[in-house]
Amino acid sequence: MNRKEFTVTEEKTGPFFSSVLLLICIPLKPLSYSKQTNKTIFCFAVIHQITYLLCTFNLKYIFMKKYFHLLFFTFFSVTIFAQNHDSTWIINNYTKMEKYIPMRDGIKLFTSIYIPKDKTEKHPILITRTPYSCAPYGENNFRPFWNSYQKAYFKEGYIMVIQDVRGRWMSEGNFENVRPFIANKSGKEIDEASDTYDAIDWLVKNIPDNNGNVGVFGISYPGFYSTMAAASNHPALKAVSPQAPVTNWFIGDDFHHKGAFFQMDAFDFYSALGFGFGVPHPKPISEAPAPIGYPDHDNYQFYLETGTLKNLSKYMGDSIKFWNDLMNHPNYDAWWQARDARRATKNLHPAMLWVGGLFDAEDCWGAWNSYKAAEKNNPGKAFNKIVEGPWYHGEWANHDGTHHGNIQFGSNTSTYYQQHFEIPFFNYFLKGEGNINQIGEANVFITGANQWKTFSKWPPANEEDKAIYLQNKGQLKWSKPTVVNSFSEYISDPAKPVPYEEFVHFNRTRTYMTDDQRFAARRPDVLVFQTDTLTKDVTITGDIIADLETSISTTDADFVVKVIDVYPEYAGYNDVDIYAEKDPVNPYPMGGYQMLVRAEIMRGKFRNSFEKPEPFVPGKITEVKWELPDVAHTFLKGHRIMIQIQSTWFPLVNRNPQKFEDIYKAKESDFQKSDIRIYHDAAHPSKIILPVLKN
Repeated sequence: MNRKEFTVTEEKTGPFFSSVLLLICIPLKPLSYSKQTNKTIFCFAVIHQITYLLCTFNLKYIFMKKYFHLLFFTFFSVTIFAQNHDSTWIINNYTKMEKYIPMRDGIKLFTSIYIPKDKTEKHPILITRTPYSCAPYGENNFRPFWNSYQKAYFKEGYIMVIQDVRGRWMSEGNFENVRPFIANKSGKEIDEASDTYDAIDWLVKNIPDNNGNVGVFGISYPGFYSTMAAASNHPALKAVSPQAPVTNWFIGDDFHHKGAFFQMDAFDFYSALGFGFGVPHPKPISEAPAPIGYPDHDNYQFYLETGTLKNLSKYMGDSIKFWNDLMNHPNYDAWWQARDARRATKNLHPAMLWVGGLFDAEDCWGAWNSYKAAEKNNPGKAFNKIVEGPWYHGEWANHDGTHHGNIQFGSNTSTYYQQHFEIPFFNYFLKGEGNINQIGEANVFITGANQWKTFSKWPPANEEDKAIYLQNKGQLKWSKPTVVNSFSEYISDPAKPVPYEEFVHFNRTRTYMTDDQRFAARRPDVLVFQTDTLTKDVTITGDIIADLETSISTTDADFVVKVIDVYPEYAGYNDVDIYAEKDPVNPYPMGGYQMLVRAEIMRGKFRNSFEKPEPFVPGKITEVKWELPDVAHTFLKGHRIMIQIQSTWFPLVNRNPQKFEDIYKAKESDFQKSDIRIYHDAAHPSKIILPVLKN
């Protein structure tokens, strides 16, 4: 803003607001995107500064002044102006093309292509393949990229492509969930890798002014298609970023964890009552049927009253094939093994940037384990790297990455990711611009300490697996127990399962991954063990191993282990006035907060093999050992480490009848209580193995 513009504004708005604008203008710095316009820089800086002012000024004083209304109006006016400016720029500088791209077997896939009008240079191609629609349809209807950080790719001159995958929305063919990868295809055999290869081949040969370099990225299911794209190894494909990629729906992602069925996510995703993804599309469609809706909005009540998975299936009907597949493949058989996306991580030619969220309630497991598989399957590969931030599912693509639920990170981790990792990654490999020196092998945000760290390998070379042992009287120590015949026990009652959240709601929350666990610690069917107050920081980086010595009175049971950071009683960044007449606990009281750092369930019958389940011998002490997804967290000095153990996690996970059988076909009469004992004595030491980062 020049001096003349400032003077006019001052005359219209008065001295207070002109002072605010002066504060806004002083710290302006150009954004890192090379083709960003000055007006857009100004608009976003205004938004940032006004937000800062609203947070730091005495709000009571501002509310008493008429200028507050002007500030409030200006904030939203500037926001709308910035969006309108970006949308106008994109529409004026891009052409949208819609094409049916032929595959090798004759099927055509609907593809939206956004092409720069600029003819002065060649442009890279960036593709997302999705089962969720490349809408809006129509060459005059633009997707609102201007509301996303992806507008940066338009400013950088990318050709942006979105394709409906085979059998979804406007594309032809038959859709298959997590279609198996075929390593050695012949003739007209197809998989998602071949469809990507054919799409890339058509694009580089038919879209004018492309530079011959192609990238692919996508989050969640599109992350799965990104993994498959990498396996296509088309010579034009230079860079791929699978983000929270669906990887294995039996071991760790979405619908099963360690063989335990995550019924709430699966049912809501596929059912016509919920998202309706499973409702068949017999022919290309541009709009999906509206959901039917649930009979009530208390998920605990709905799933408990519905009872068995057989009863839940009645809501599905017979038309949703994949739900029937879930019900008919209770073990990790060949059908499931073929759908492990890690099978496609061999011989990867493009540069790979795997991305995941530490608190991703859907695909926390996929990015870590796909990256590890790619490392193992491609020894010596120059660029196979990972970024893991403190995010819920897809939070890294949003504007605000400052917190997860009640947990604050001290910075906007999302914009940091976008500007330091993803955009430089694609610019370097697809445009030959910038550098990638700041992208290490493993780029991980350490929660608790709230710091980005770069490691030369993952898990870090200076990580040491250290066992912390359950002890008598709820203690947790680094030393082995020495007592004889010591155990803690609880009754696991399927009729009164432990809720995964304490409040009434319906949709599965994303914040449960860091939520306060005090509600569970107060239940008699949850065991609690905790350390003394820590005298120094303890940082854990890597996968956690739960190793329990247990006996049960039945032939099967589930085991949930939670690793929790207990805050000091008077700690926290929220100042709570318990004497306030209104909202006495708003903001949330962080003193004594039991932050869930990581939790994972193990379906007991799979303790030795996911392929061949085994019953427990009632009363016999048995080891149950399993791996929790990787973590990166610092338990600060003054905090405590807590372990909680329980056998239900409802309705997140379906109830185990606690009887060795095919749970998907269980009857109401099969459900029974089980007496669960967790041993912590010299002969049977239960422990949690933590990946402690050495100084």
